[in-house]
Amino acid sequence: MDLNQKSWYDEFLSSENSVIIDVRTPEEFSDFRIPNSININFYDSEFFFNQVSSLDKTKNYFIYCKSGVRSNNSCKIMQELGFKNVYNLIGGISDWDGEKIYN
Repeated sequence: MDLNQKSWYDEFLSSENSVIIDVRTPEEFSDFRIPNSININFYDSEFFFNQVSSLDKTKNYFIYCKSGVRSNNSCKIMQELGFKNVYNLIGGISDWDGEKIYN
């Protein structure tokens, strides 16, 4: 499901068993990220598939990338794998005006 920033973050805060996944490259992730996010690189397709396949399908996943394209594709793949609750951040971290962690 595509959500704008407010809806995406409000849903994250109100959901139990929620995980934020950054699907950008490790290099992008190391520059800055949304707090409490984990990195699963969408461009490393074998790694991405293996990591996502091992996730708990009962949790809620909040996915973002730079602009929303990789995260949208990630959500589609996850839904095909049987995940019920995946949420794409429209506009990605580029449009994010919430807190960011810089390294």
